[in-house]
Amino acid sequence: MRSALVLNATFEPLSVVSARRAICLVLADKAEIVEDDGTEIHAATLVMRAPLVIRLNYLVRAPFRRRTALSRRAVFARDGYKCQYCGRPADSIDHVVPRSRGGEHIWENVAAACRTCNLTKRDRTPKEAGMILAKVPHSPRDQAWITVAVGRVPDAWKQYLSIAS
Repeated sequence: MRSALVLNATFEPLSVVSARRAICLVLADKAEIVEDDGTEIHAATLVMRAPLVIRLNYLVRAPFRRRTALSRRAVFARDGYKCQYCGRPADSIDHVVPRSRGGEHIWENVAAACRTCNLTKRDRTPKEAGMILAKVPHSPRDQAWITVAVGRVPDAWKQYLSIAS
């Protein structure tokens, strides 16, 4: 089964849930289907569209601003799964300013790297190692957590998110 995007009553994205959970919310009259994936779910007593986007029937107060958690998967997604030094496929994370030299484990100090470049750079800054970063590391956009949660954002979700195509 696919994932479903959950929208607040105000159409603000709240989370991503399994299609099974989305169906339970719809059947409990807690949500309505906004977009479906074109398939049907069959049960003994009912047939319903498979949800892709659902909207809650009530307003959920979200007092916090969701931030994308720093993880290998999230760094790879942000950097396009490419080494930020040579452009080959990335398989490790590099701290631009090494942690042994006071560098923090934060978005602005980590970059995707291939094993060769990571070993070449070692315990040095890119300048000391004679290496150049393709992009300056940055914290992801506000709704990047959705991309990390599902890998690839379905086209039907994009109109509800502030993610460019």
